[in-house]
Amino acid sequence: MLDASQVSALLEARHSDPFAALGLHEDAAGRLWLRALLPGAGAVSVLEAGSGRQLAVLTERAPGFFEAAIPRRRKRFDYRLAVQWADGGAAELADAYAYGPQLGEQDLTLLREGTHPRPYLALGAQPLQHGEVAGVRFAVWAPNARRVSVVGSFNHWDGRRHAMRLRHDAGVWEIFVPHAAPGDLYKYELVGADGTLLPLKADPYARAAQLRPDTASVVAALPAALPLPAERAGANRRDAAIAIYEVHLASWRRRDGGFPSWDELAAELPAYAADLGFTHLELMPISEHPFDGSWGYQTLGLYAPSARFGPPEGFARFVAACHERGLGLLLDWVPAHFPADAHGLAQFDGSHLFEYADPREGFHRDWNTLIYNFGRREVRQFLVGNALYWAERWGVDGLRVDAVASMLYRDYSRPSGEWLPNVHGGRENLEAIALLRGMNELLGREAPGAISVAEESTSFPGVSAPTYSGGLGFHYKWNMGWMNDTLRYMHEEPVHRRWHHDKMSFGLVYAFSENFVLPISHDEVVHGKGSMFNKMPGDDWQKFANLRAYYGFMWGHPGKKLLFMGQEFGQPGEWNHDASLPWELLGDARHAGVQRLVRDLNRLYRAQPALHRLDCEAAGFEWLQQEDREQSVFAWARHDGAGGSVIVVSNFTPVPRHGYRLPVPAGTGSTVGAWRELLNTDSAHYGGSNAGNLDATLPVAQGAITLSLPPLATLFLVPA
Repeated sequence: MLDASQVSALLEARHSDPFAALGLHEDAAGRLWLRALLPGAGAVSVLEAGSGRQLAVLTERAPGFFEAAIPRRRKRFDYRLAVQWADGGAAELADAYAYGPQLGEQDLTLLREGTHPRPYLALGAQPLQHGEVAGVRFAVWAPNARRVSVVGSFNHWDGRRHAMRLRHDAGVWEIFVPHAAPGDLYKYELVGADGTLLPLKADPYARAAQLRPDTASVVAALPAALPLPAERAGANRRDAAIAIYEVHLASWRRRDGGFPSWDELAAELPAYAADLGFTHLELMPISEHPFDGSWGYQTLGLYAPSARFGPPEGFARFVAACHERGLGLLLDWVPAHFPADAHGLAQFDGSHLFEYADPREGFHRDWNTLIYNFGRREVRQFLVGNALYWAERWGVDGLRVDAVASMLYRDYSRPSGEWLPNVHGGRENLEAIALLRGMNELLGREAPGAISVAEESTSFPGVSAPTYSGGLGFHYKWNMGWMNDTLRYMHEEPVHRRWHHDKMSFGLVYAFSENFVLPISHDEVVHGKGSMFNKMPGDDWQKFANLRAYYGFMWGHPGKKLLFMGQEFGQPGEWNHDASLPWELLGDARHAGVQRLVRDLNRLYRAQPALHRLDCEAAGFEWLQQEDREQSVFAWARHDGAGGSVIVVSNFTPVPRHGYRLPVPAGTGSTVGAWRELLNTDSAHYGGSNAGNLDATLPVAQGAITLSLPPLATLFLVPA
C-alpha cells in the first residue's frame, strides 16, 4: 500500500517520479499492487487483457486515486482498467504507467549531444502502436523543469493524469498515452525548477496546431519521406533558369475575408505561376504563427503548416500540384527569432531554454522578439532538424532563410555598448555561423537537390560559397545592393538619371562574387515604399513604360529573378496583407500588358541559354555600352559559353534614339552578320508606343549595328 504522503503528492501533481508509484509494482513482501490515478472516476477494476477476466476491484483511497493488491501471478502481465466515470460513462483503458521507457539510448545520446539529424522522429507527438494498443508517444525537451505533464482532449486537460518520465541525461520527458490519436489537442504543463506552474506550452515539435487565436498543438501523423524528384534537382542548379514568384497565400486570392484552403490554392496558384513562365514559387512563411500581421515571420510552430489553410495533408497536395506543373517550391524559413507569446518557446521550462538569457544577445530590438540561443547545441538541433524536415518530409525544393544578416552579427541594429562580442572580441556571431553551415551541410547530405537561399543584406563574404572553402554553404544569396541601387535610379526623373548612371552599373562590379538572386520582394512594396508601379516617375504612360523597361533590364541582367505577387501586373497600391490582390486591374489593357510582358520575359529567359546558363559567371557577361550617361543608355551581351549570345539594350529616357550605333559582342563580328529584335518592352502588345526595330534586320558593319531605341524601353536582340 502506498503511503499517504505519496498519495497526496500524486493528487497534487508534485510527485517526483509517478512511474515509481503508479501502474503495477511489487512491495517488499513480494505482493503485487496496482495503482491508478483517474480523477473523475467512480469505480475502477482490473481486467486481464485479451480474456477480459476481472482480476481485482481497486479501492478508492482518495478521490481519483485507486489501489488494490493483485492475486499472485507473474510479475508483469498485460491488463486493462475498466473505468466507471462519475458522470455515468464507462471505458476500458490501457494504463500509460504500464509502459516502460519509450526512447532508445541512441536517440537519447544524439539528442543530448545535439547531433540528431532528425530530432522530429524522437521528440513531439508520435502516433504509434504497442502490441494491440494504439496511442501517442509524447516527448519534450525541458531539462530544467521540476515536473512535466501532457494535457489534452484525451485527459480533460488534467496535469495529474499523465505526468511524464524524465530521461535525465538528455533532459527529455516522455510518456506513451494509450488511446490518444491524431486530431487530439494537447499542450505541456510544466513546473519550473522553483516550483512555479508555468503557462501551458504548445509543443515545439508539433506537426499541426489550432487556428489562432487558439493555441493548442494537434496530434498529427508523421508525413512519409518524400524525396525531391530527380528533374527538380536539375531545375534548381545554378546554370538553370530560375524565376521565382513570391506569394503571401492569405492575400493572393482572398475569398469573403477568409483564408483559401490548400486545395483551393493548388487548383489555381501553380497553374497561374506556370502560365506566366515562372520556374518556382516562394511562399512567405507557412509555419504556424499567432499574429497575421507578422506575415508569418514571427512563428511559434516551426514544424506545423499553418491551420489557416486547412489540415497539413492539404499542404502535401499543394506541393504535388506545384511539381506537376513543373514548378519548384521554396519556403521562407525563420530561424533568427521568435515571438514571446506565453504559450510558445519563451521561458519554456522556466528558464531561458531556447533564447539567449542576456537581452544584449537574446532580444531583437527591431521586432520585439527573442533570439534563439545559437550557442546551445539542442537549439541548433531543433532548427537544423526543422530545415531537413521540410525538405525530406514535404518534398519542397528548398528554403529561403530570412534575416540572415541579423543572425551573423552580434551588433545587428544595436548601439554601442548594448551588444556582447564573441569569444575573440569580434562582432560576428560564431554560433549562428556554425548553425547555418551545419544546416546547409545537412541538407546537402540528406536532401540532395534541395537548395537554400539567404536573405543577407551585408557584404559578409562567401555566403553562397561551399563550407569546405570557408563559406556559409548557401546555394544563392539575395542581391539587396542591386535592388536598392536600381530602384533608387528608377525613382529619379529621367532628366536627372544621367547623374545617377552608376547605380545601374555598379552591381556588375560584384555580380559574380556570389550566386545572386535579383529580388523584388514583398519588403519593397509596403510600409510607405510604394508599389513597383508607383516607384516610377511621370504620368501614367511614363510609369508603365518605366516599369516595363525596368523589368526588361532585370530579366536581362545576370542573376536569378524574384518578383512579388501583384507586381507582375503593375499593382498601383501597396500590398495589403488583409486584402486580395486587385485582380480586376487585368481588365485594363495597360496592366494586362505588363502581365504579358512578364510572361514573355520568363519565356525568353528560359528559352535563351545565354540569359541564364552563366548567370553566376563573369564569362556570361560583356558590357557593350556602359558609359552613355548623357542619354541614359546601357547595353550588354549575355553569353551561354557555347557560342550563343543575346544583346540587351535599355534606354531610360522618354526620348527615342534613332540611328544609335552599338558595338556587337567581341568575337561575333565575323560569325554573326546581323541581329534582330526578339523582345521590345515598348511593343504595343505590352501597352507601349510600338517604336523600335520591329521586323528589321540589323546588319553588322565595322563591328557594330545601328538601331532605333524606343523611349523608356529595353530591347533583346539575337543573331538574325
